Amino acid sequence: MVKLKGKDMKELVVDATIENLTQVLEFIDTELENAECDMKNQVKIDMAVEELYVNIAHYAYHDKIGKAQILFDVDSDNRVIITLIDSGVHYDPLAKDDPDISLSAEEREIGGLGIYMVKQSMDEVLYEYTDGQNKTTIIKNL
Repeated sequence: MVKLKGKDMKELVVDATIENLTQVLEFIDTELENAECDMKNQVKIDMAVEELYVNIAHYAYHDKIGKAQILFDVDSDNRVIITLIDSGVHYDPLAKDDPDISLSAEEREIGGLGIYMVKQSMDEVLYEYTDGQNKTTIIKNL
């Protein structure tokens, strides 16, 4: 389990809408720059956060608007730890098998490629469902 409340942890809470994606990425980029993250890792982290946040915005609350909480921390091992939390429908993004990328796009099942890319670009991806909340954590070594 990853510690979710560090003394230097930063937090952003927004309505989980696509319109707030820019605000979420600006928050992440500001914190990554403060952590002196290189551009290569910043691009990977941005892609992962975008994929996870867009999934929340599109699917967590169906036709309603709920909240998305984004927690950002850099631990003593110089790892970026970002947790996205929502109170929408229970959904474990890690439960689905990885897509078979050896197949052509026409032969592959729809869905799952974004989460696969998140798993490939991060050092760890964790999920837990507690207290009615989905909590997906991505970890990247800097």
